[in-house]
Amino acid sequence: MRIKKIDKKIKYLFAFLQLILLLIYTSVSIGDETKWIAIGSLHNWYSSAGCEIEVGRRHLIPDQQDGLRWPAQFKYQDSQAAKALWIGARNYYDPIKDQTFNYKVVHVGPRHFDEDNEFMPVEFKLIGRFDSPNVYVDGLPACNTDFMDIVDEVDPTLKADRMLYNVVNTSIGITITRKIYAFSQQHHDNYFVYEYVFKNTGIFNKDGNKKEQTLEDVVFFFQYRYAPSREGGPYGYYFCPQNTSWGRNTMNDVIGEDPAAGDPFRAMFSWHGKHSGWQGPGDAIGAPDFTTDGRITAQQFVGMVTIHADKAANDKNDDVYQPSTTYYYDSDGPTSSGNDQFNEAKMAAEYEIMTRGHAELSHAEAVGDGNANEFGDTPGGYSQAQGFGPYTLAPGDSIHIVVAEAVAGINRSLCYSIGDKWLNGSSPFELPDGSTTSNANEYKNAWVFTGKDSILQTFQRAVDNYHSDFNIPQAPPPPDQFDVISGGDRIILSWSKTAESWPGFAGYRLFRAIHTPDTTFNEIFACGLGTSHPNIVNSFDDTSAVRGFDYYYYVVTFDDGSNNNSPVNPTGSLQSNLFLTRTNEPAYLKRQPGERLADIRVVPNPFNINARDLQYGVSAPDRIMFLEIPPQCHIKIFTERGDLIYEIEHNDGSGDEAWNSITTSRQVVVSGVYIAYFEVTEDYHDPATGRLIYRKGDNTFRKFAIVR
Repeated sequence: MRIKKIDKKIKYLFAFLQLILLLIYTSVSIGDETKWIAIGSLHNWYSSAGCEIEVGRRHLIPDQQDGLRWPAQFKYQDSQAAKALWIGARNYYDPIKDQTFNYKVVHVGPRHFDEDNEFMPVEFKLIGRFDSPNVYVDGLPACNTDFMDIVDEVDPTLKADRMLYNVVNTSIGITITRKIYAFSQQHHDNYFVYEYVFKNTGIFNKDGNKKEQTLEDVVFFFQYRYAPSREGGPYGYYFCPQNTSWGRNTMNDVIGEDPAAGDPFRAMFSWHGKHSGWQGPGDAIGAPDFTTDGRITAQQFVGMVTIHADKAANDKNDDVYQPSTTYYYDSDGPTSSGNDQFNEAKMAAEYEIMTRGHAELSHAEAVGDGNANEFGDTPGGYSQAQGFGPYTLAPGDSIHIVVAEAVAGINRSLCYSIGDKWLNGSSPFELPDGSTTSNANEYKNAWVFTGKDSILQTFQRAVDNYHSDFNIPQAPPPPDQFDVISGGDRIILSWSKTAESWPGFAGYRLFRAIHTPDTTFNEIFACGLGTSHPNIVNSFDDTSAVRGFDYYYYVVTFDDGSNNNSPVNPTGSLQSNLFLTRTNEPAYLKRQPGERLADIRVVPNPFNINARDLQYGVSAPDRIMFLEIPPQCHIKIFTERGDLIYEIEHNDGSGDEAWNSITTSRQVVVSGVYIAYFEVTEDYHDPATGRLIYRKGDNTFRKFAIVR
């Protein structure tokens, strides 16, 4: 028994080292382009290669859980580990090798990608129904859309809010056209619709050379390695067992394999299962943070629904028996890396997986109530897979496949309240159906598993949306400009009027968060229909802000509900999405300049690390403020023995300046007594009277203490 355990550890270590070597290789050899779709509550990055491989965005190991971020408003909500798209055929004449292969398979993912010889990107662009708004804080660009929503073309007639258009040639002679549709409307912003056209163009290399031939028994095979979610793993806050980060305990389920079974659609979905290494009370379902507040950190249910698959190249009706393969497979198995489009034995093994059919039991059914990480002899857990085909494609023939990918689950507020009750509460615990239990773990799990209903509902909305030709009602567009200006006694917010001509436009709502932008925002102002300020305005002064704290904002438009009469959509008012205007740079109160050097203060003094929550909070835990200072001055900070450790050029005309307790070498200072020296750099006259208040060269100093 002891020898077997050692052998398994060696096997796991070897697999890990193999992954490290592979990632080192790919980090220098892969140069595909990536783009984000990030206008709704679900954010994901995409590759010009036609599929998103493991650690494929930046080719860094900490990105192993990277993408499918939901709810994207908060940190570490990633559920994507790896994907793959393989295309296989039988009896294929390969013009590159001048050889006929019994089985030919070309690959992108889960770890393999060759953009020069196998999956060769041709076109990759993001088209928007509208462009991202211009968002500024104190005159500087300050929105995630600046780097996560880079629109290449604006098309006002586009029915989706965003469409990513991607064309890829492959060495098997099939050209892929991939269109990914995204929506910002609040009832449709947590899924993407993928529309694929696989056409036999005969193009087999980067130079565009063609070989016309009929392709036999073609299979399109998609793999999904999900890992909900990053928040509790080693790349987030790390209180779950480390190997949850790559999906070791992911549970995978499938519905709709048999059209006669009565399932609402053909779909597969995954969630965070039980783990034998769980150290907290109860079990790992939902990955509650038992180390602090109990919050649920893996509430996500993530998966794919098939919307359409052609019966044949000459029959464009939906084939209810597709996908023909829905299986789970070892994420670290021999076919997950080292893929080679000329290795006959390996391609034969891959094609067998691609055409395996349906498992008698899904992965989730096979694991049952056990620990997912103990199922199977693998360190990597199991991935979902679905294969479409086999098809025969003559030159010029094509196959059309449409799927939607979604993430859903209980909302963030419930993650906190359910988790807190699970960790700290006492029975009775109220279950989702209104009954009660005395078992805290049963209570937690029942609420987490309502996420299954949520993702099925999301699948239905995606299916209905596609079949309606994307004719869902649209929310008013956001203002095309949003400005936030830090003032001396208020923070001034203003926005453009561009959305006010939208049919049914009814008003604006303004939201604010303190300390950080990836947290819950609270409404601080609304104007228009049904609000306490019925007159439409385009500015607001936030006079409730407190000095020394960082503030983040977003503004949304909303309608009167008259546009929302579609069966595809719940009733009620629609509003623009928060991610289109949410600021990612802080605004904060600034003082008017001080009137004399004697009034300069250092706050807090002393600075005590143990009282940081009573000082400037989590947004600036090491902040020290210099108050009532001249509008233009040079600040030098010395140790008590006279060593200069930091300098600040204060020239914004205010009476405030912040220092985050660091030296010029970016080191946090130690406990001790420090001296701040202030020297006026420009003459300053009272704006009202013209009286000279500060003369260039005037100076003073202040002592202050830091306790760490």
